[in-house]
Amino acid sequence: MDDEESGRDDAVQGDAATVPEADRALTARSTGGRRVTIQDVAREAQVSVSAVSKVLRDAYGVSPQMRKKVTAAIEHLGYRPHAGARAMRGRSYTVGVMLVELSSPFQPEIVEGITDELDATPFQEILVAGGMSPERQKRSIEALVDRQVDGLILIAPWMDKSYLDRLGSRLPTVVVARHGGADRYDTVVDDDHEGARLVVKHLVDLGHRRIAFTSLSSGGLERPFVLSHTARCDGYVQAAQRHGLVPDITETSYTEEGGYRAGLELLSRPAPPTAVFAGADITALGVLRAAEELGLRVPEDVSVVGYDNIYIATIGRISLTTVDQSGHLTGSKSARLLLERIDGRREPVRYIVAPRLIPRSTSASPS
Repeated sequence: MDDEESGRDDAVQGDAATVPEADRALTARSTGGRRVTIQDVAREAQVSVSAVSKVLRDAYGVSPQMRKKVTAAIEHLGYRPHAGARAMRGRSYTVGVMLVELSSPFQPEIVEGITDELDATPFQEILVAGGMSPERQKRSIEALVDRQVDGLILIAPWMDKSYLDRLGSRLPTVVVARHGGADRYDTVVDDDHEGARLVVKHLVDLGHRRIAFTSLSSGGLERPFVLSHTARCDGYVQAAQRHGLVPDITETSYTEEGGYRAGLELLSRPAPPTAVFAGADITALGVLRAAEELGLRVPEDVSVVGYDNIYIATIGRISLTTVDQSGHLTGSKSARLLLERIDGRREPVRYIVAPRLIPRSTSASPS
């Protein structure tokens, strides 16, 4: 029988000698003129201090009944573990999450998956926006490391593999939306080649022969950044050539404004494409705006397809044909892999999300 269920009440007797110093330092907000301590929680739950510590650490062997008693006492007293004391013990129970930019509609869906996966654990995510610059992203990552996070989830980092290898050697790390294998960290990626192939096949089957693609600009960086947009572009080129088509690529930013500018350029040509495959849904929205401004009907005059299946793509007025790569699944799997890393797994894992084509109202046979 576990000591927390043996009927002994070490907390009531004031026996904290067997509890680590860091656990005794754990405190919370002030209640009744002083801070609530782990001993207060133990008295309220009528269990030992070590039992409360086990629940806080999500340790193995805690019964559901014991967890319920301790959790109820924590909520009743308003107890909050002190992050600094937890870090002294070896864990801060925080996970650093770096995404590129908050304005991206897809990356927050990944964060939702991370949040939902961590919800049933003692871990809390800390979010930072790293921007598009590799140097700024590195500064954001180091800021998280300095705050003693227990692990990192990096969404689409623009940096060289040697830095990520060194980082993975220092701290449990999962990298999202970056292709290529890794020995020091886990990766979660969509099969972007397959997703692009699905789009091209869908449009070719409808009868399109002039299919343009909007790709993300490299911003002067070397191309072998094995990120989603690069793999997506490669997949488009290979699929187009396989069907005997001439690839037609326009670089732009993955924003609504970037899609709008690319759409104006493509659709104003003397012989415009009959279909535009935008590398991201947010870019596809800009292409739709450009088509409307030019007096073109979608899908009668031009078909438009995106990639990501963000929420706005599902709205009836938009009804965008797109590729679903499940941002929520990507996030939840990333968090699950990171927790395994934190618990000691060292073998690298590469998880590939299978894309699905979602045909909607913006694609049809060319008129």
